[in-house]
Amino acid sequence: MSIVVRKPRGALVVNDAERAFFNDVLAGLMAEPKRVPPKYFYDEVGSKLFQRITTLVEYYPTRVETGILEAHAHDIAKLIPKDAAVIEFGPGSAAKTRILLRAAPHVSAYVPVDISGAFLAAETAQLQQEMPELRVLPVEADFTRPFALPPSLGNGPRIGFFPGSTIGNFEPHEANALLRHAAVLLGPNALFIVGVDLVKDTDVLTAAYNDEAGVTAAFNLNLLTRINRELGGEFDLSVFRHRACYNSEQRRIEMHLVSLTRQKVRACGKSFDFRRGETIHTENSYKYTVESFRSRALGAGWTSTATFVDAQNYFSVHALRANGRAIS
Repeated sequence: MSIVVRKPRGALVVNDAERAFFNDVLAGLMAEPKRVPPKYFYDEVGSKLFQRITTLVEYYPTRVETGILEAHAHDIAKLIPKDAAVIEFGPGSAAKTRILLRAAPHVSAYVPVDISGAFLAAETAQLQQEMPELRVLPVEADFTRPFALPPSLGNGPRIGFFPGSTIGNFEPHEANALLRHAAVLLGPNALFIVGVDLVKDTDVLTAAYNDEAGVTAAFNLNLLTRINRELGGEFDLSVFRHRACYNSEQRRIEMHLVSLTRQKVRACGKSFDFRRGETIHTENSYKYTVESFRSRALGAGWTSTATFVDAQNYFSVHALRANGRAIS
């Protein structure tokens, strides 16, 4: 049941997604240190900016993972049973999905689940044109929260697809919860294909999140634009800058928006103080070893069936099998 919450300037929060955005931003800006969940990057503009990021020379994950999938798609397809439904968590442009679906024509349905409805609709319409024989059943939802699959999907086998190293954007306990949630959603003995970025040279990691063209900076700052537009925010983007650095102790890239001056900013009907140099922590991107991710997956109810890694040991794609032994 939706709760209507009045926003500044007379606008209304009229559905659960808008209410969640409002509540998460309000809580995050009141927290110490300030933070906003990275899932809110992906409005229509943010989704398009991220697609640009994936084409940058510095940003290796998309290029390397795509290479792994192209090299091993048929090996992965052999693990997928006939008439299975592929359920993708946060598909974006679905470019990697096309590689998998073309290698597995025995898949009966494709269910992309994404928080950005407009972007999802455009991308799935294009995919349906390319693969008219495939049932494409998009679901606009936050896949980190419980959501319903289309009733027409039936009770056939389900395959989870979660590329892009998005699992690295979750805190360890959140990653555990998502893996357990996927095990329940996909069902007993299900297959889950997950892309995972690996620990590597700090210079390579830092460059990937600080591109010379400034696209990642624009992507990060667009979060403030969205808050201004949807939550009555009054952020001046000219006095914030993007910062991304590698935390070697935590094995994660951290992205922040840094206040360049002492200031007060209104958003969500409240005023927030910023010290000069204070940040809004917008994203973490955890890096794993193959062994550490297998261990995390095992604790959440998944056993490793196969792992595919590129020649430089930059990225990994894991095929996991639900074992029904998740540790709470």
